[in-house]
Amino acid sequence: MRFIGLLLFIVLITFGCEETKEVSHMNPVNWEKRKIKLNPMDSLLHGSTYLSIYSEIYDRSEKGTHNLTATASMRNISSKDSIYILRTDYYDTKGKLIRTYFKDPIFIRPLETIHIVIDQDDKHGGTGANFTFEWAVKKNTHEPLFEAVMISTTGQQGISFTTHGIKR
Repeated sequence: MRFIGLLLFIVLITFGCEETKEVSHMNPVNWEKRKIKLNPMDSLLHGSTYLSIYSEIYDRSEKGTHNLTATASMRNISSKDSIYILRTDYYDTKGKLIRTYFKDPIFIRPLETIHIVIDQDDKHGGTGANFTFEWAVKKNTHEPLFEAVMISTTGQQGISFTTHGIKR
């Protein structure tokens, strides 16, 4: 009887302790290494961009959904100047803030692209998720470009599409 109790205890401990799986790459880039202190005296132009993201889409009916991996790209299209991303927020379908990706401004070098990946298993955003980006650029510098690619593959079938940021 003791043996069965001990065996049951081991089974419960083994299967009861589930490791928490990270469902979104919240730090695909080391944000700390990109942190920059902006001089308030600099005459930077400020802006905001909205980017729609689909972490899941409806499949067959309104009751069924299909999960997607989403990659949000932040692109500096200037070949001369760095740009600055002041804040990046991720919202769900109902407009509720899910997460903020960094607290201090970061820089993106000329012609550089950095990404945020929303894993396929991350259902927090839902069918109408979105990002907002607050940014700053030097005068006569191109504004940043924000795009997203959503993809999913099952067997031999794949789904992919893109969205583009809209200045607010």
